[in-house]
Amino acid sequence: MTAVLGAVPEHPGPPPVARLAIAPSRGIPRRIDGAWWPHSADLVAELPELLAALPFDWPRITHATVNGPMWSALPGHTLVAGHVVRLRRTAERPGPHTICLVSPGNGRWDLLVLPPDTPEPEAVRILAAAAAGADDLTPA
Repeated sequence: MTAVLGAVPEHPGPPPVARLAIAPSRGIPRRIDGAWWPHSADLVAELPELLAALPFDWPRITHATVNGPMWSALPGHTLVAGHVVRLRRTAERPGPHTICLVSPGNGRWDLLVLPPDTPEPEAVRILAAAAAGADDLTPA
């Protein structure tokens, strides 16, 4: 009997967990619905993780608009979990980095985006404030 020895194929590690906090629903619209701390400035790579982490009762997101210059180049659309998400950037708008997620006919949700290089203690504080429903999510 002959055994063939070879290299054991490497399995990729699990994908990173989305660093996301959604504000509790108050029944009234709010300016910022939560906070997201992506691992990188590559929206195409980060978006699947974000959309997978959204609350299960949120409808399918079909459009994502980011504000701020931190994002790398964006295509006009990307495929996420088998459906197309249209991408847009508004780098000229003043204010913090945000991402607006839209589901036509169902609503929109605006998340504060913490740059990937945000120090962990500050990011954790802002994510906790978002999860608690705080209205002011500005960095200290």
